[in-house]
Amino acid sequence: QVQLVESGGGLVQPGGSLRLSCAASGFTLDVYAIGWFRQAPGKQREGVSCISTYDGSTYYVDSVKGRFTISRDIAAKMVYLQMNSLKPEDTAAYYCARSGAYCSPYGHMYGYWGQGTQVTVSS
Repeated sequence: QVQLVESGGGLVQPGGSLRLSCAASGFTLDVYAIGWFRQAPGKQREGVSCISTYDGSTYYVDSVKGRFTISRDIAAKMVYLQMNSLKPEDTAAYYCARSGAYCSPYGHMYGYWGQGTQVTVSS
């Protein structure tokens, strides 16, 4: 049974950092792409980042480039999103999801989703 469980969200001040974790079970990470998405109230879901172990590719939406870093530990079946220099506009529920072999910024390409973790950036 495929499962994805996010953790690591919370309340942080602007300029602060958080590391989100996505624990995968029921499949091996080395043949799938894992993406991070976010959705703020009243806004559309947005593809934030993705990593594909299959071809080594990564993806970042322009608004997080240079601030967020995606990584994975295949043996531990974990994917991480290190978020630095956080801004109030980063406030959203963050979800990890599993795609096929390749990264995509489009949510409909992902068949399995976690339950989400809330990130709030506020002073």
